[in-house]
Amino acid sequence: MSLILMCEVCAGVEVAERFAHFGISSNLITYLTRPLGQSTATAAENVNAWSGTASLLPLLGAFVADSFLGRYRTIVVASLIYLLDNLGWALGFGIPCITMVIALLIFLLGTTTYRYSVKAEENSAVLRIGRVFLATIRNWRTYPSAITLEEEAGGMLPHHGSEQFRFLNKTLLAPNGLKGDGSPQLSSPSKGVTMDRSISKGLDIPPATLQCFSSFAVILFIPIYDRVFVPIARALTGKPSGITMLQRIGTGMFLSALTTAIAALVEMKRLEVAREHGLVDLPDVTLPMSAWWLIPQYALFGVADVFTMIGLQEFFYDQVPRELRSVGLSLYLSIFGVGSFLSSFLISAIEKITSGQGHDSWFANNLNRGHLDYFYWLLAGLSMVQFVAYLYLAKNYIYNR
Repeated sequence: MSLILMCEVCAGVEVAERFAHFGISSNLITYLTRPLGQSTATAAENVNAWSGTASLLPLLGAFVADSFLGRYRTIVVASLIYLLDNLGWALGFGIPCITMVIALLIFLLGTTTYRYSVKAEENSAVLRIGRVFLATIRNWRTYPSAITLEEEAGGMLPHHGSEQFRFLNKTLLAPNGLKGDGSPQLSSPSKGVTMDRSISKGLDIPPATLQCFSSFAVILFIPIYDRVFVPIARALTGKPSGITMLQRIGTGMFLSALTTAIAALVEMKRLEVAREHGLVDLPDVTLPMSAWWLIPQYALFGVADVFTMIGLQEFFYDQVPRELRSVGLSLYLSIFGVGSFLSSFLISAIEKITSGQGHDSWFANNLNRGHLDYFYWLLAGLSMVQFVAYLYLAKNYIYNR
């Protein structure tokens, strides 16, 4: 009963936290371009900077959790900081803040079921790893043969370490012979604003709501993955999980590139409709093209998430030491942080290159004169290059267990 209650508490907290996060991120670009009047390119850069910062900060939280406060106290402190930072916002961002209050209350209600781990009197895993790298730097000029000679002189069998990280073997030799102890999502809500979003007469869905279809696709596809895909893959490969974690990630990466290509095709169609109906210079007029054209790319993006994001979570949780699992999951999030900052840099560079000499940039405020389709094709090409590089690196990876 206690285990079931803990699972319910965790699920409730995660749902509320995700609602708060996406409640802000889904509406942020529309908020920046409309009430604040920022250009499309500037708003996209700021959204990516916000997303990147939000994804990289868990590295700090994981270090604090694994080394000092523990996970429970870190969650409580971080939630309080979030609430203090958002209490003064308007209703649009106030609702996610209220949701986080609910999430914190649900988490606190599960306090009696939480199992605290008792740490031994030793340095944290993060500090131990730091000492390994410091010792490696200190012994950088030491030849590998010196390590073997010292071990044999001490009556020990030569150490056989990982061939992937042979340079870290130098930490075994201490100075003076002493042993050491150590989104295709860019502007999609903005595009939705220009398209017909009516469900019935007088009823239009908000542009940011379109992104919910990615979540719906995740919810619908996970049971299909577990009940259909895995048994078939298991019969073909003989692996209990059907496919390996890295194969799962690679499949998601390919689907993500395909999603970006579909986004480019839909944007080409939208621009064609604007030209055919003479609406290129009328950005505030709704195009005679249904916003439902955007649904396939959102749905496929959700399917790609099932493979990539869940695969990454499994990989970073399973392939790190037990003491560093918080850091492992934060490294998973940091991938998206680095990607967001790279995307912000790419948008800034493209904006400067394509906006000169009186020409509209790819990210013109009037999307009917911009060329988001070019940007999507560029992303699709970069994604395929990344996919090929991933295949090469994944082929040589050795699983820890």
